[in-house]
Amino acid sequence: MAEVAPWLDGAASQPDRMTMARAVRVSLRVLPVLAPGRTVEVRVPPFAAVQCVAGPRHTRGTPPNVVETDARTWLELATGRLSWLDALAAHRVSASGSRADLSALLPLPAVS
Repeated sequence: MAEVAPWLDGAASQPDRMTMARAVRVSLRVLPVLAPGRTVEVRVPPFAAVQCVAGPRHTRGTPPNVVETDARTWLELATGRLSWLDALAAHRVSASGSRADLSALLPLPAVS
């Protein structure tokens, strides 16, 4: 996260694609550790997607509980630079399904 922090703070230009991908993937891996399960799919295209949150397991087709956002928004959420409610209000994150609420998990403690 240290590599993308200056960009998130507005003090540097956007990092290269590999750096961005690494930051997204590493931070997304924390979610299933904090909330094990396969009820919610969190997508940050084109870099990664993970399943997390206990409950009914999804196995086929489009999951009923999906969170999707861009890399910058995800990294801001993960590091606490953006709140879940502010991201929803600004339409920077799409959350569908009754369990697609990550507010209790963000910011991620391991990456803040």
